Order: sequence, then C-alpha cells, then structure tokens
Amino acid sequence: MDATDESSTTAVCIRLRRNGPLVLTGPVNLVREDGSLLREADSMALCRCGASREAPFCDGSHRVTVFRDD
Repeated sequence: MDATDESSTTAVCIRLRRNGPLVLTGPVNLVREDGSLLREADSMALCRCGASREAPFCDGSHRVTVFRDD
C-alpha cells in the first residue's frame, strides 16, 4: 500500500456475529476477483449461512434458515 493511501492508517474491524454474518466496520473496500470494486462503505455485513439472495452480503436469511455456528 502507498504511504499516502488513507486506508493504510485506519483500522478495519471484522466481527463474527454468533449465528450470523461477518460484520466489517471501518473504511471497507470489497473487491471482485478481477480487481474491480464491488462496494465501498464504512460498514457491511457478509453472509456466512449461504442462503442470502444478495450474496456476498447478508440479507437476514440466517434467521429463516436457523443458521448456527459450529
């Protein structure tokens, strides 16, 4: 990362919500495999249950599927 890049000095926090999504807070850039930007945000929730219709983002489907952590 370039020293002038603002994101290099600001921490991103990734929190695992029990029986729920991964919640990312901070200056988050989600980048596709080809390098293009999918979303830039101050926070986002990523699906872990596999049932989201808005994958990779959480749409709350874990509640309906009764997703549980192993």
